[in-house]
Amino acid sequence: MRFRRQTNAEVSVNLTPLIDVVFLLLIFFMVSTTFTKETHLSLDLPEATGEEQEVKITQIEIIVDVSGQYVINGRSLVSSKLETVIAALREASAGDVEMPLVITADANTPHQAVITAMDAAGQLGFSKLSLSTKNPASD
Repeated sequence: MRFRRQTNAEVSVNLTPLIDVVFLLLIFFMVSTTFTKETHLSLDLPEATGEEQEVKITQIEIIVDVSGQYVINGRSLVSSKLETVIAALREASAGDVEMPLVITADANTPHQAVITAMDAAGQLGFSKLSLSTKNPASD
């Protein structure tokens, strides 16, 4: 008895299950990964000589970064328009215009951004307004 060998047999590897597993892993890692965006402002305060005064009462702090973006009491504003600043100040003060207001602006902040913050405070009737500076000896 003579057996013939098949010489035309094709050997193939089915890659479909491998691709399915790779896609499942990709989806798993995409869903389980968390992305956090933390915003930190880096301010370069203007210099002034004088002694620090302790503020023990509740106050509202407006921080203006170098690009003119506002942060009021730790909450970043979505826009730098006057109406947005007024609405945020109204919400932060809860209508109490006797509360002290501190504007902390970067030394390279556009002048218009500080004036906008002061204008918003003036339109709401705030009378206790101060600007933050740093002591040149504390560099």
